[in-house]
Amino acid sequence: MSTHAAARVAAPTRREQILREAARLFAERGFHGVGVDEIGAAVGISGPGLYRHFPGKDAMLAELLVGISERLLAGGELRVSEDAASGDGSPEALLDALIEGHIDFALDDRPLITLHDRELDRLRDTDRKRVRRLQRQYVEVWVAVVRDLYADLPEHEARAAVHAVFGLLNSTPHLGRPGALPGRTETAALLHRLARGAFAAAGERQGD
Repeated sequence: MSTHAAARVAAPTRREQILREAARLFAERGFHGVGVDEIGAAVGISGPGLYRHFPGKDAMLAELLVGISERLLAGGELRVSEDAASGDGSPEALLDALIEGHIDFALDDRPLITLHDRELDRLRDTDRKRVRRLQRQYVEVWVAVVRDLYADLPEHEARAAVHAVFGLLNSTPHLGRPGALPGRTETAALLHRLARGAFAAAGERQGD
């Protein structure tokens, strides 16, 4: 594939541009503080033009929150399947891969974390239940890997540790403005050390 062809493939679609700007604006001002016209202006189209892509703001919010839950689960399951296919993976390396994947989300999609915390209850009941179901499945992917690494850790403690680590990693919207953070590489490395430290602390009960 040529460089130009790769660039075309990588370029975000108009729909993706709309969702990205909607997430940013919703996170900054709240769902009800943003109008369709403002979202349209952010991507260079008229507000009514958005209705060719989405029936309204509610649909954008649903696609953002359901979509990120789907992507996180798919990414976790992919890492597990790749590890199994390699034949020479280890629970420690797989846990590192899961942590790295979630850190990418936590650093690159900070508005979605804010949206989830503030606006999940605005979703229709069916969409909210779908998000919760996907999240539970994602947690269980991690629980299985954590228990492979820390074999004596009871399942309920492994699940609590996973939720605690998610809380740690998902704290990125509260770490200050992007420019106030260390470099991305340094921040990712710090978050990774903190996550591994939390799991190691949970696993220390093996020696009790």
